[in-house]
Amino acid sequence: MILIRRLAAALAPVNVVCVIFFLTRPADSQSPAVETAPQGAAVFAQHCLGCHDGNDARAPGLGAMRGRAPQAIVDALTAGSMRYQGLVLSGDERRAVAEFITGRTLRGTVSGATLGRCAARPALGDLATSPLWNGWGPTIVNTHAQPAAQAGVTAEQVPQLELKWAFGFPDTTSAWSQPAIVLGRLFVGSQNGTVYSLNAKTGCIIWTFTAHGGVRASVSIGARSGTGRSAAYSAYFADQNGYAYAVDAADGTLLWSRRVDDHPLVRLTGAPALHDGRLYVPTSSYEEGGKPPGYACCTFRGSLVALDARTGEEVWKAYTIPDRPTLIREYAGGTQIWAPSGGAIWSAPTIDVKRGAIYVGVGNTYSGRAQPTTDAIVAFDLKTGAIRWARQMTPGERDVFGCTPGELDCGAKAGPDFDFGASPVLVRAPSGRDLIIAAQKSGVAYALDPDHKGQQVWRYRAGGGSGLGGIQWGFAADATQAYFPVADIYSEMPGGLHAVTLATGKRVWFTPPPPPVCGRPGRACSGAQFSAVTVIPGIVFSPSNDGAVRAYSTKDGAIVWTYDANHDFTTLNGVRAKGGSMNGPAPVVAGGMVYVSSGYGAFGLRPGNVLLAFGVP
Repeated sequence: MILIRRLAAALAPVNVVCVIFFLTRPADSQSPAVETAPQGAAVFAQHCLGCHDGNDARAPGLGAMRGRAPQAIVDALTAGSMRYQGLVLSGDERRAVAEFITGRTLRGTVSGATLGRCAARPALGDLATSPLWNGWGPTIVNTHAQPAAQAGVTAEQVPQLELKWAFGFPDTTSAWSQPAIVLGRLFVGSQNGTVYSLNAKTGCIIWTFTAHGGVRASVSIGARSGTGRSAAYSAYFADQNGYAYAVDAADGTLLWSRRVDDHPLVRLTGAPALHDGRLYVPTSSYEEGGKPPGYACCTFRGSLVALDARTGEEVWKAYTIPDRPTLIREYAGGTQIWAPSGGAIWSAPTIDVKRGAIYVGVGNTYSGRAQPTTDAIVAFDLKTGAIRWARQMTPGERDVFGCTPGELDCGAKAGPDFDFGASPVLVRAPSGRDLIIAAQKSGVAYALDPDHKGQQVWRYRAGGGSGLGGIQWGFAADATQAYFPVADIYSEMPGGLHAVTLATGKRVWFTPPPPPVCGRPGRACSGAQFSAVTVIPGIVFSPSNDGAVRAYSTKDGAIVWTYDANHDFTTLNGVRAKGGSMNGPAPVVAGGMVYVSSGYGAFGLRPGNVLLAFGVP
């Protein structure tokens, strides 16, 4: 989705070679639980000195940065010119290097857990009886539909929703993780690598855990022993440095961690899926297009990795592009081109227990000939990882966004980057027929037949599509309809929500975006609806780039409730927090509460760092 050349433009005047240098982190097996506090000088020497040595006019030296505030350094590493380099660092490392560079100390702690602790650690609830939104889904078929019994909020009550509490994420500019509600607790990751377990009703902090890098993927909970209230449960998640984790859900103690891919630019954006003793982890990467001098681009292949949920041992690893990249050209300056590459998986896999299959949405080819398994929905065998079938939706030339036409990593023209950022959804239509619903950044949604290798049943155009357009991070489907939010941020009228029938793909209603609540319209303040949406009986919740979350009637698309998050919040944990653009996670509804993440400080959007919890009076 993002590419090296685009990074170069975004990070100017920083040298592109520095991007690669900074993002390259040595693989290790050391657990975060046994790491000591990082030394800022060591972090700077390992990750920064290669560019910020005072000899490169495009990267200021240490002396030139001494006068800056430490918070400014952290902000640069999370939302500013160094945000992509900063993603490889843990929150502790970003703090340490900021304090070393400036010689000044940051306020608070990296976890933001000094205040807001629970008076006593509550016992875990019962998985069978507690309100449940587990993982991305809220189940393994990824419908983002919550039944009435689990939601605990009715359509009639939604207009009465009011803010109950707010939780602030320290040292972050994006609230990019979707919470899970399991066992009476809320589990959520953060941009600085802290994972939290909160009381789902009150928001008080039960425990925190520090990962190697930012945790964007949703958390999944599963029993590892015992039954009922006597069971022991594990919490599973993944980070931006390629690590998957299992921790004790009761107290956050590390059980195991494993780096699932050793590519230096790997990231784990899609939430792992937990099923029948296995954790299925999708991989993506920063590597797409571009050839900075001396860098061998492109060598990443997307993959799905099956781990033993008890031990973390690899069971199988399946690549979206079967063939290994090989060297196809080397330039006089040392730059190399390798191919084929690409096929990142940006979203959570969807599990089809009936057919023993697991479905993923696959991104575009990075280099070489366009691969038939990219820009596609791919079905893997659940037990072995073998590819059963692939249904490519935009066949033809490579669609690297921002590449240079005529070069080996580019087609006849750049883009349009019509890959899949949303999880496939497995539904049963009113006729009883099973369908896979898929939605693409092209702005087109599809219904595919899982019994006939993904043969198309219907298609529906919701938007025009673009690199940051179309249907970005997810949609929802109930028993009769699917609901597609549209981003299309580059269009004259971004945003809008569509409802179509599952049976035929015909439009039921369309609600255009209302005027932005954030002020003067523009890229940072527009009605683009990037985020995934959630449906409960009678209501669809959809967050927006304008900083508002809205509730729509499933009958006619009428907006029945709006909350404007564009302001500062007093938080339970005492962290300064504000709302901003909403991009990525869907609202989570469970146990009579609605949880919304607000803030996205990338791509020119508006930063924020707050988790909001709503309930009825």
